[in-house]
Amino acid sequence: MKVLRVLLFFSLCLPAAYAQRNSGIATTPPMGWNSYNCFGSAVHENEVKENADYVAANLKQYGWQYIVVDFLWSFDNPPGSRVGNPFQTKNADGSFSPWLTMDKWGRLIPQPNKFPSATGENGFKPLAKYVHSLGLKFGIHVMRGIPRQAVATKSPVLGTKGITADMIANVESQCTWLNHMYGLDMSKPGAQEYLNSLLKLYASWGVDFIKVDDISRPYHTAEIEGYKKAIKDCGRQIVLSLSPGETPIQKKDHVAEYANMWRMADDFWDNWDQLEKMYDYAGQWQGTGGPGHWPDCDMIQIGKLSKRGPVGNERFSRFSVDEQYSHMSFWCIYRSPLMLGGNLPENRPLELKLFSNPEVLATNQQGRDPKQLYKKDGAMVWYSRVNGSKDIYVGLFNIGEDKQQIAVNLQELGFSGDCQVRNLWTQSNLGTFKGQFADDINKHGAGLYRVTSGK
Repeated sequence: MKVLRVLLFFSLCLPAAYAQRNSGIATTPPMGWNSYNCFGSAVHENEVKENADYVAANLKQYGWQYIVVDFLWSFDNPPGSRVGNPFQTKNADGSFSPWLTMDKWGRLIPQPNKFPSATGENGFKPLAKYVHSLGLKFGIHVMRGIPRQAVATKSPVLGTKGITADMIANVESQCTWLNHMYGLDMSKPGAQEYLNSLLKLYASWGVDFIKVDDISRPYHTAEIEGYKKAIKDCGRQIVLSLSPGETPIQKKDHVAEYANMWRMADDFWDNWDQLEKMYDYAGQWQGTGGPGHWPDCDMIQIGKLSKRGPVGNERFSRFSVDEQYSHMSFWCIYRSPLMLGGNLPENRPLELKLFSNPEVLATNQQGRDPKQLYKKDGAMVWYSRVNGSKDIYVGLFNIGEDKQQIAVNLQELGFSGDCQVRNLWTQSNLGTFKGQFADDINKHGAGLYRVTSGK
């Protein structure tokens, strides 16, 4: 019995421990825009600013705040290019082509042809300052480890005496889909100092968010802890996002302690089969999210996508209108981080409507403990509790191939008498219900509701 009490006490303390370690950072799921789904590796400074301007003018008031430059900002993509060749070639003399833009300490810096304000020692400081001037926050994508060209040139490690990049690299630890980096051997003197120097550089630029790629699959425990320590020591609050998935579910306690958000799956795109599969991933990870630590469904595939790759031709989302409502509804009620993937200046009224409904977004920012009630016969129901209230958010999802009525037993949600139901998408009251609430949902569609006790 004593052992049982100890285990119960420990399990109850785990969420508090996560919140303490991540105190004040990502207390609600981060909301923002990321450049990858529309620009691949080839986003340019003016395009980042245009999307930031759109967020400031149209979305900031609803809680959207992060502007994230993704994927290979140190790689030279000429203006107007698509993805380009994201691989390097090692020449006979040991040099690399194309040469990633790098400082003398082996730290990648923005490519000035893509980011003109980054000339000299500016780095991302001018762009971050611009984003901050709009009342928004600035983020970047980074690849795990240390550049291979830094290892080849034996770049010194800032903050050490006599340690060079080749002494801390694990040349056996390589990304399977990009050949720019080696992993870090965190047992070697100087490895943590290298990460510390990176995060101090990012902090000096004004970075508020880093997405570390090639780190969750396979799961690199020591490097994840190294990034977290470097963030703690950099003097700035920075959100730590891990990518890509499938993050091992067996690491749920570790990832919740050391990361603010982590990908549950590989890259998600505008494909119904992938959306259905995401529901399964979310079911596996339910119960692991909370202030400071959020399982991540990946970016929102709505709007103008793939202007320069990376998947398919330039297009508006291939999701039907009903599928877009399902996509947005699920990301919200599940409390996934919300990162818009489309080129926002090209948004139509539909996209703006999907991104600017305050009652829908409240399910993401103010819900609590999302759970799946059932998934059967082409129907799925999720619910969460309204923070500071006895009200319940309910999501009805039609995952079948025909329009159908989907029902929820209100007693299973804890309601014994009359209930008031409000449709969050239409922002309209639907009336009084007792025992059961049901609604007609289109094929691949969804509805979001708030249920209030009539007592």
